[in-house]
Amino acid sequence: MVRRLLESMARWRSRASTGSRPRLFFDEAPEVVYAVGDIHGCYELLLKMEKRISEDAAAITGEKWIVLLGDYVDRGPQSADVLDHLLLPPPKGFTRHCLAGNHEELMLSYLTDPDPGHMWLGLGGQDTLRSYGLDETAAKRSSTKALLASHIPLEHVDFLRRAPSLVSIPGFVFVHAGLRSGVPLQRQSDEDLMWIRPDDSQGPPSPDFITVHGHTPVPSIESRPGRINVDTGAFATAILSCVRIDHRGKIVKLAVR
Repeated sequence: MVRRLLESMARWRSRASTGSRPRLFFDEAPEVVYAVGDIHGCYELLLKMEKRISEDAAAITGEKWIVLLGDYVDRGPQSADVLDHLLLPPPKGFTRHCLAGNHEELMLSYLTDPDPGHMWLGLGGQDTLRSYGLDETAAKRSSTKALLASHIPLEHVDFLRRAPSLVSIPGFVFVHAGLRSGVPLQRQSDEDLMWIRPDDSQGPPSPDFITVHGHTPVPSIESRPGRINVDTGAFATAILSCVRIDHRGKIVKLAVR
């Protein structure tokens, strides 16, 4: 059974690929970056986190970024509201970068080919459909594709398609899932950036930077050699976490409930 599940996941991962995504490389770091873990439809927690970040950064001058590490949809109850919000301007005084996660890839794959057996539906996709006003029977109708198009705004689909897979600044790289050890940054695959799981036995991908990622839920923000995991399973724990990184590389952990 486990083997069949792994084979099914590999098949859908391959089908989920939407082609090469943008990657953003910056030669200079901003004054401060706030990197936020997986939101998964937890709209109220997103609002609380933005408020917390704005208050925390009130006395900071210079360029300020919010980097969201992907997985905006699925599992939580308000995926549509999350995407609506992320299409609005960021909090005043901030630049916002929204990375793509594997759940964005899976949603796009389903919207392209709404197979009632699609892996996405069992990984929180049904929760996302409900957030758009579509019940459990929507995935089984012969008119599913037209129904999806009538309920899910094209702006949401474009947002999912345009999201970059990587943001790099001196000393730090931000991705959804992680990096493959031993592979130069420019040659990392989008599939790994959005799907890979940490393997500390291989050592950090590079001594030149710290990877900040989500994707693999942990009880609290996890700091390991060469990487920081910010995914604290918001949809299950009601805790959304974030790290503040200033231009000197100082790291402070933040969370909201």
